[in-house]
Amino acid sequence: MLSLKNYINGVFRESESHEWVKVSNPATEEVIGQVPKSNEADVDLAVAAAKDAFPAWSKLSPKERKAYLVKILEGIKDRQEELADCIVAELGATYTSAHKGQLPLSINEMSATLEAFDDYEFETTIEQTKVVKEACGVVACITPWNYPLNQIQRKLTPALLAGNTVVVKPASLTPLTALKLAEIIDQAGLPKGVVNIITGSGSKVGGPLSEHPDVAVVSFTGSTEVGSGLYHAASATIKKLVLELGGKSALVLLEGGDVDLAVKQTMATLISNCGQTCSALSRLIVPESMLDEVKNALVKYRETKIRLGDPRDPETTLGSMVSKDQLETVLSYIEAGKEAGANILYGGHRVEGKGAFVEATVFTEVTNDMTIAQEEIFGPVLSVITYQTVEEAIAIANDSNYGLSGAVVGPQDQAEDVAHQLRTGNVFVNNGDRNPLAPFGGYKESGLGRENGLYGIDDYVEIKAIFL
Repeated sequence: MLSLKNYINGVFRESESHEWVKVSNPATEEVIGQVPKSNEADVDLAVAAAKDAFPAWSKLSPKERKAYLVKILEGIKDRQEELADCIVAELGATYTSAHKGQLPLSINEMSATLEAFDDYEFETTIEQTKVVKEACGVVACITPWNYPLNQIQRKLTPALLAGNTVVVKPASLTPLTALKLAEIIDQAGLPKGVVNIITGSGSKVGGPLSEHPDVAVVSFTGSTEVGSGLYHAASATIKKLVLELGGKSALVLLEGGDVDLAVKQTMATLISNCGQTCSALSRLIVPESMLDEVKNALVKYRETKIRLGDPRDPETTLGSMVSKDQLETVLSYIEAGKEAGANILYGGHRVEGKGAFVEATVFTEVTNDMTIAQEEIFGPVLSVITYQTVEEAIAIANDSNYGLSGAVVGPQDQAEDVAHQLRTGNVFVNNGDRNPLAPFGGYKESGLGRENGLYGIDDYVEIKAIFL
């Protein structure tokens, strides 16, 4: 069993509470580790360390800061198999999802940002005026459990490159990966206090950290409900906020579009990571005339692509939910769909025995006002919704409090036109390739700010005009 400690001011240490929290494998229900049960005293120590380290770190040249980040990246590469195995164990993610998805994603996005950073301009001139971008100060990075490494990387990399120091609070369900990253950071030789990582609950650590008077920026990824609370809490000291929140993303299939491609694209987002992805395409909006064809493709996908089982088995494509609580949440949404009159094409049941397993579930005869079409389920559950006209399809897709991601499959010119009309931060046209330098973030209740590439760095700087 792993026993990992907080990382504060360049030292691995127990919590000031001297208490520990067990970490379990959701697929086997076995205890696999323990981490500190941190409290407000630990928050104060971590923030103080970051505050003390800020002046020297922010004065380093961009080239010098980048050199440290390159060392961290190399450490991640050297230990990527170990990190991926850790994600499988604490998240319940499949072997393939962790080893061929999450780790390569982290490495590719971090590599792209570091490469692009050479072109980032901290100073420009407008006539006789210098416009300068400066680091904000201490950044609180509060991260979710669904991508235990990359969600930290997406905050850590731009914040440090910009010259900030950070305190990271990883999700309580998946803290082991974060503390393994702390080991890599320590080995990279960063100055003490530049990066601090402390484990604990949202109430005992996340809240005090986000409200701390010496924290300049709060960068949070998680539910819209919690993000809204942070938004209000930050108002007391007018903190800068970066919020990547929930989603209820739609794929719009147009007449003449590739049905198999549409089904593959939407289902892949719901099977990978067990649907626990904020940008999952959980609504499939299809022409009524093509519904039977779509149903057949969905059944074929289940028969050929979905294998539920032991996450450690490379042949498994659908692993465990992160916890029994999350399993119960997903099951409650499935019941809500049934009660609303939606039809289950397949799935809809928990898997008996150990572990938080649920079948991949597809609903048809869904209307967009149903709970399963409006609320983020965060599980392998798809709602199929039909339309008569393209205008109606666009209206359905946009009829959501969220606006994080989306997709369109159909004739290229028409698909691009529809993509421009979707009120969402990311749109994939005919399964276009994700670009790690492109901005990621949402409209409406899906958040504030953008991540990745040079766009991500802008959220961690203040802008000063110097008149000469």
